[in-house]
Amino acid sequence: MTSAPLKAPINWTASITLIGLPILAAIIIPIYAYYYDFSVSAWVSLFFLLALSSMGITAGYHRLWAHRAYEASLPLKILLMIGGTFAVQNSILFWASGHRTHHRHVDNVDEDPYSIERGFWYAHMGWMIRDHSPSEPDFKNAPDLLNDKLVMFQHKYYGLLVVAVHVSILGLIGWATGDLWGVVLLGGLVRLIISHQVTFFINSLCHMFGKRPYTDENSARDNFWLAIATWGEGYHNYHHIFQYDYRNGVKWWQYDPTKWLIWSCSKIGLAKNLRRIPSFNIKKAELAMKFK
Repeated sequence: MTSAPLKAPINWTASITLIGLPILAAIIIPIYAYYYDFSVSAWVSLFFLLALSSMGITAGYHRLWAHRAYEASLPLKILLMIGGTFAVQNSILFWASGHRTHHRHVDNVDEDPYSIERGFWYAHMGWMIRDHSPSEPDFKNAPDLLNDKLVMFQHKYYGLLVVAVHVSILGLIGWATGDLWGVVLLGGLVRLIISHQVTFFINSLCHMFGKRPYTDENSARDNFWLAIATWGEGYHNYHHIFQYDYRNGVKWWQYDPTKWLIWSCSKIGLAKNLRRIPSFNIKKAELAMKFK
């Protein structure tokens, strides 16, 4: 008689961060709002700091480092590294390497690190709550990142940088506005929870709901509403067939602020060599799906 397979051990750091913080926010925010009043500055900090951390992931971790969709100057790389660290989604090396594995083995239950084939919860957060892999990643798919001094600096000192970035940014804004705790709660705690969830929507909801105008060989979907929530990342069907394009929203009318940021940076010398899939290839993929 064989025993049932053991569950993967709980990752307590991820569990406390991803489950504990929303519970903490649900308790503290109403109490604080009842006894005090959030200033306009605190609400403004929520939006702008959400933009900073989200763009650090979308323009930095994702399109720059994971896919090499464009080249960035050192000042822009440092800014995106700070924003990505502020988003608290692990180091650039860990994030980008795992994302490359996802693209290579998308929908493969055994090899895709956040395969939707294991269900919504697993793809959304479950893959982080437990250590499903018994060994550390070897990063064989990221030799370029292993040779990037900025990436390796962040990876080596990631924990210290997370603390330093939060203390510096929240402390400075809180001191300047005179509402330290309001900024910490909205620009820090609530912003972090939102930043996490909208990123995770790409791994879960964008593999479940939406259209597949370019390919049906994987589960990725284009979803306009999720593009709004995820700073342009919701055009996921396009991204999975043309992952090296710096654009996710390739049509002129599609909402993709990350694309606009990268393009704007290229016009002032902060970015260059923006990679674009030829229009012929895009139309070919669209026509192939229409014929299907």
